[in-house]
Amino acid sequence: MPAFPRFREQWVRPALFFGNNFISLIGGAITSASAFVLIGFWLVDAFGHGGSRNPYIGILLDFLLPGLFLFGLALIPVGMLLRRAQLRRADKIPAAFPRIDFNDPVFRHGVDIVLVATFINFVILGTATYRGVAYMDTVSFCGQTCHVMAPEGTAYPVSTHSGVACVECHIGSGVAGYLHAKVNGTKQLIEVLRNHYPAPIMPNDMLPPASQTCLHCHRADTWIGDKILLQTTFGDDEENTPSRSLILLPVGGRALNGKLSGIHGAHLGHIEYISTDSTHQTIHYVAKTEPNGTVTEFMDTDRRTAMKGIRRTMDCTDCHNRVAHSFDTPTHAVDTSMLADAISPKLPYIHQQSVALLRATYTSPAQARTRIVDALDHYYQTRYPQVWQSNQPQIAQAAARLVAIWSQNVFPFLRVTWGTHPDNIGHDDYPGCTRCHDGSHNTASGKSIPSDCSTCHNVLSIDDTNRKQLADLGLQ
Repeated sequence: MPAFPRFREQWVRPALFFGNNFISLIGGAITSASAFVLIGFWLVDAFGHGGSRNPYIGILLDFLLPGLFLFGLALIPVGMLLRRAQLRRADKIPAAFPRIDFNDPVFRHGVDIVLVATFINFVILGTATYRGVAYMDTVSFCGQTCHVMAPEGTAYPVSTHSGVACVECHIGSGVAGYLHAKVNGTKQLIEVLRNHYPAPIMPNDMLPPASQTCLHCHRADTWIGDKILLQTTFGDDEENTPSRSLILLPVGGRALNGKLSGIHGAHLGHIEYISTDSTHQTIHYVAKTEPNGTVTEFMDTDRRTAMKGIRRTMDCTDCHNRVAHSFDTPTHAVDTSMLADAISPKLPYIHQQSVALLRATYTSPAQARTRIVDALDHYYQTRYPQVWQSNQPQIAQAAARLVAIWSQNVFPFLRVTWGTHPDNIGHDDYPGCTRCHDGSHNTASGKSIPSDCSTCHNVLSIDDTNRKQLADLGLQ
């Protein structure tokens, strides 16, 4: 018997016979309904306007509906197998299945419909798979669909990398990097479903090396030269007296003559270290490989316990560890807001009161909002009634800004508070540079990692209330 007639007699005719059952028909209906809904939403997404920005819409359209589509397809063969088993038990399987006659126009049209439906199903399934994978790479999926990512999702839009997609930094290059990220994400999803996840989430060791992420956009040895850093702070006195610090940072890099210099240049070599905590704030051992291949080892001579930890190679993210998820400190956040006049410096003691209110303990965002607003209003109403009478809009604006600052940095349900996520750039609020540059990391011969202030910066002025120097430099 030729191949096509044999296929028709042994497969097509039995499939049509066994497929005529309730379960298979329900599966076909579910698949068809899901397909129409999916296509409709895809058309709206492609050509419509004003669609919902809710991240859970993506879960519905790119995960649940395709899953329902596949469920309907799976019901068709399941129904066929169940009917075959039922007829076999009753010994009612016919010796010859209903005849298939391609001369019958009705039957030919039915086959045409099946073929067209199969092609459409293939296109729908392929498109749904692509959209599902693409949706998992979106910022909304990474930062908004899962409540445990609220801190990172809140900090991301106000970071310097807010225009960079999450996957650009969190997924390494190649298939191996992608699979590793998705397997790790599946593990985290299981932890969330089991309500057994770490709080707070400390993602430091989850990042791929900078060579697979950061260096796609940046060059580590780019010559940056010197940068001037101007910091403005406000006092806790009644007038909120501003003061300014002017610092020269020799960022350096690789100069045109090939010479390495400055902060970046000093760290471009191969450096390894051992830390004893998950956030890498305590470093007991540093080893630097010199250009000639020799290794210089520095040990923390103040260490009084046995050294334990994983030996790591220093990377860009060991210093630039919060470039995309920056959390502020109360003092810096208030200073920045006052400099931008989001909190009016004209309100007496506003700096002192603002920092105190931010550092207070609140159990929820709702409690923080109520207490901050009421406390600030009560303070000026009782201590400075005239200021309260004439500056209520400024007081309300300051309170709203404080609530926003607190909401962007403190998340009680995940045990994220001020200082939970240290920023390793600088050393004002966290150990940062002084994790190694503290004068306590020495070689066996007594050589130390430099700890002198002039190693990394030159302080031109510190907490200076005189603006003449800034004016002379054209910065005031």
